Amino acid sequence: MHPADEEPLIEEPSVNSYSQQKPSDHLHGAYIIFFLLGIGSLLPWNFFITAKHYWMYKLQNCSDQAGPAGQAASDLRDFFESYISIASTVPSVLCLVGNFLLVNKVPASVRILSSLFVMLTVFLVITVLVKVDTSAWTAQFFALTIVCVVVVSSASTIFTSSIFGLSSCFPMKNLQALISGQAMGGTISAMASVIDLAASADVTDSALAYFLTADIFIVICIMVYLLLPRLDYSRYYLSRQESPPLATVPPDSSAGDEAEAEGTRDASFLSRNAGVPPLRPILQKTALLGFCLFYIFFVSIIIFPSLSSNIESVSQSSGSPWATKYFVPLTSFLLYNFADWCGRQITAWIQVPGPKSKLLPALVLLRTIFLPLFILSNYQPRAHIRIVVFNQDVYPVVFTVLLGLSNGYLGTLVMIYGPKIVPKELAEAAGVVMTIYLMLGLAVGSACSVLVVHLV
Repeated sequence: MHPADEEPLIEEPSVNSYSQQKPSDHLHGAYIIFFLLGIGSLLPWNFFITAKHYWMYKLQNCSDQAGPAGQAASDLRDFFESYISIASTVPSVLCLVGNFLLVNKVPASVRILSSLFVMLTVFLVITVLVKVDTSAWTAQFFALTIVCVVVVSSASTIFTSSIFGLSSCFPMKNLQALISGQAMGGTISAMASVIDLAASADVTDSALAYFLTADIFIVICIMVYLLLPRLDYSRYYLSRQESPPLATVPPDSSAGDEAEAEGTRDASFLSRNAGVPPLRPILQKTALLGFCLFYIFFVSIIIFPSLSSNIESVSQSSGSPWATKYFVPLTSFLLYNFADWCGRQITAWIQVPGPKSKLLPALVLLRTIFLPLFILSNYQPRAHIRIVVFNQDVYPVVFTVLLGLSNGYLGTLVMIYGPKIVPKELAEAAGVVMTIYLMLGLAVGSACSVLVVHLV
């Protein structure tokens, strides 16, 4: 049996427990929809950070000015990725907390559709600004861009956490499809950036086609989400979630009776209070997994894109298109996102180590070694650490592949374990809590990335 089709962490009630037969996912329709929604959930973030040439062009306009204005423009360019990371992650944590409080008060469909329409509106504004001459108001354009990042990232966070919670009602393969789609969103945005860069000599023409691609895909996400509840497969699992909760517990629990009693108490709580889900039992069960998820993305966001996208080819002075035009888009953005996607796909066939294994946090902590590896590559400009140890282009390529693979594989494992080790009636809330751990890692890591970039 395909590993992604199993739910090894939760005892699946027998079909006889329900009044209807379990339908199959006809033509893998639900799987494809979750995959597309996964792409859409991180598409705004990926399209923001991958359009580096466009942002540098927009911020270049007043860089030659003397005095404070020119210095400000230079600072905006040098630390642009770090500013974008902070603007997209810090407000998102607050949105996640708010989303947790609204899990049982506002229907998931309302949260998902409203966030998609907000993302579409903001991206339409960004698309229009591509052809607007902002050379006379570069600082204001930067401020407006940051506001757009805050709004679209907040909406994206609500969408992501809500869709994660919704996917927890389905078998694990659908959650895996969602997470795999997120990485594919990064790959698609990086590929679109490279294609647009190669096909168009004008930066603004390239950016216009690039952001129009994002607009179209958000519309596709709205359409496929509206299609999801029309599938028999989806109606079956969604109706199970709405039916009286069953106190299911992990089969490997050493204290079965106690866990079952706890599950029953949680179910009783939910039946009495349809407001805020009980946070304590979720935190107790997901504490170690939450730390792992936090640290995985803490390390990744420090490096990508703030460090990795500023590593230049050692043959930069040659003036070749590879070194000057394609090195960063290919070796940083496209390679990382593709490796991340591959790591997430591997979890469909291999799911080790388990949620209670000591090897899992050990592997997560081992990823700290990526920080000195990237810092000692050909990162430019360097103000304090002058030495470059890894002075060949192959080194950042290998490091980026390993960073992406480990982020995708370990992050996906932890993310799919979280909602599966709690009682099913708490699965949606647990999915939101796991996303909070993830966003905290991104928020703290993005703040630290500014410090790391300054130290290098």
